[in-house]
Amino acid sequence: MTSPGTASGWWRAGEQFGSRLPMSIRHIASVAPVEPSAVVRRRRRVVAAVSLLGTGLLGVSFSTQPDSKKFYGSTAAVAATWTLGGLLSGPLHLGWIQSRDQRLRRPVITPVATGVAAFGCFYGCALVARHIPVLDRAIGNVLAFADEGSKPLVVATTLANGLGEEIFFRGALYAALDADRAAPISTAVYTLATATTRNPALMLAAGAMGTLFSLQRRATGGLQAPVLTHLTWSALMVYCLPPLFRRAHRPDSDLVSPGAGARRSKFATTATWSDRGWLRAGL
Repeated sequence: MTSPGTASGWWRAGEQFGSRLPMSIRHIASVAPVEPSAVVRRRRRVVAAVSLLGTGLLGVSFSTQPDSKKFYGSTAAVAATWTLGGLLSGPLHLGWIQSRDQRLRRPVITPVATGVAAFGCFYGCALVARHIPVLDRAIGNVLAFADEGSKPLVVATTLANGLGEEIFFRGALYAALDADRAAPISTAVYTLATATTRNPALMLAAGAMGTLFSLQRRATGGLQAPVLTHLTWSALMVYCLPPLFRRAHRPDSDLVSPGAGARRSKFATTATWSDRGWLRAGL
């Protein structure tokens, strides 16, 4: 039988643990500094210019062939544009997460765990999407790049684009908008930018994850939480999702001719590379 002293000790430990849990994502930690109007005006000018440049480079990268020097170079240029543009727009902040005991700390464990949970949701959705032809083809074409390309370059490009997107969209763009409208507008712009791929799977992912990233940005007042969540989610997507879509996207000849698949890329399809010209490295 547990003694009263032991029970009270467990109770105190439970209370202490509970007090360190983060507040709901709807709770806003009031730590974001108020920027002077001159800084906001300058940021908006930089954001407008970088948006045009980044959009143009995205158009170029979408037309390149995956696993080519031009593809890696153009997607690296896109990541650099978002990153440098965000940094040049003005001061950016890491943000704070507030626990239930009202203490502030830099967000680390919570955003990483959120990224893992988001991947779990997407993995479950992917299992369903395999039975929906439009989404099956869209997701398979995007994930084909993960296996057909160099794994280190794929991971590096994915993470670089994820970081750049957060610095620009949840950093510079978010800070350039009015606080009460920053979350929905930045999410809408992020989703519209992804819509240029004409890929429904990427558009759905951008809408869902863009909303989550914007809520994290609003709750913490900075970039660290959405950056860590984005990088965690992207890395897991690149490593774990491709096997789900390998067999479904082999050409018919691979299915009827034993051994033919061994002589082809495991993600080979009857579609030409020009049909997949809109592929991007980041998820």
